[in-house]
Amino acid sequence: MLALTAVLAVGCAATPAPATPPPPTTTNTPVLPAPQPLPAAPAVEPVGLSIPAIGVAESGLVPLRLGQAGELEAPTDFARAGWYAAGPVPGDPGPAVIAGHVDSRTGPAVFFRLRDLRPGDTVTVRRSDGADAVFTVDTVQHHPKDAFPTAAVYGPVPGAALRLITCGGEFDRGRSSYRDNVVVFASRHELIG
Repeated sequence: MLALTAVLAVGCAATPAPATPPPPTTTNTPVLPAPQPLPAAPAVEPVGLSIPAIGVAESGLVPLRLGQAGELEAPTDFARAGWYAAGPVPGDPGPAVIAGHVDSRTGPAVFFRLRDLRPGDTVTVRRSDGADAVFTVDTVQHHPKDAFPTAAVYGPVPGAALRLITCGGEFDRGRSSYRDNVVVFASRHELIG
């Protein structure tokens, strides 16, 4: 890059342009190839989750998108949690969101005991860059699904934060769905690795 800058500086001398073009000359100035773009940095993704206090030893993570109605889609595998792929990566600035099922027709799912977390419990998210983002639970909240705290979950925060979401409360058999959401708010304790 330094050589390219030097060649450009020679061509940009502060002298007036001649009225007629000078005859062509030969020079020993090397012709430099055009600069090539740098390869894109590999995208960092969360790849694993552990929450020792509730027995989640290691859950793989799948990317989640928004559905047609603007809601966060749930993971298709009841044993795995998923992360909101359009949001921050856990450990990066902003509120990263991870969601998982509470149960299935066959029994408990990955976030079955999410409601049992307490302030001070730790959540570790393993990232594809080899780092572990370790979060500390601040609070566990229960909200009716029709009063979900969207701004608190997805809104800006200072530093890195984590939101864990699952279903909770009473089961509505008519809708085949729980009436509430359990939302865990956690702040980053450290990034290791």
